Amino acid sequence: MAIKKFAVACYDDEEVLFPAIKKVRRSGYKLHDVYTPFPVHGLDHALGLKETDLHIAGFIFGLCGTSTALGFISWIFTSDWPLNFGGKPHFSLPAWIPITFELTVLFAAVGMVLTFCYLNQIMPGVKKHVFHPRQTDDYFVVAIELTHHVSEEEVVTFLKSTGAKETSVQVAEEGWWYGRWDKQEPYELLNA
Repeated sequence: MAIKKFAVACYDDEEVLFPAIKKVRRSGYKLHDVYTPFPVHGLDHALGLKETDLHIAGFIFGLCGTSTALGFISWIFTSDWPLNFGGKPHFSLPAWIPITFELTVLFAAVGMVLTFCYLNQIMPGVKKHVFHPRQTDDYFVVAIELTHHVSEEEVVTFLKSTGAKETSVQVAEEGWWYGRWDKQEPYELLNA
């Protein structure tokens, strides 16, 4: 993961946040992410994010569950341990539907939860930089990645003009990593 500089702006109202995001996108700055204390309707559209592909992952996991159920049941009842249940044939598909349905739902649900946790970087043991301590309390935090062709002062002045209550420049790792919260990372010492 790369250690980068970010300009951080804090807003206390979502009515100010939406016009600020539009101004940031129009100005051409590289918007890293927006952190909100609660889900904000329409924020994904304002950020220009595409629709998630989580439903495709759910379909693929469901197909894995269906094929696993049908494969194991047919192998068990036709090859491994064939039993005669009241004259029924060994390959009795209607009797297998409840188990097949349950495994399909189980694989889809567990697979989608694990995929969601991985994509949103919220797994246990994952450490991620917190741009502001109140970003999950009552502040809306916008992080802009500072590239080489943009000066810090220019971006901070721009963010203040959008109605930001607080602005700062921080050095942080852009992704997530496995770490311990009781031990400071080297770049955290730069911000202190």
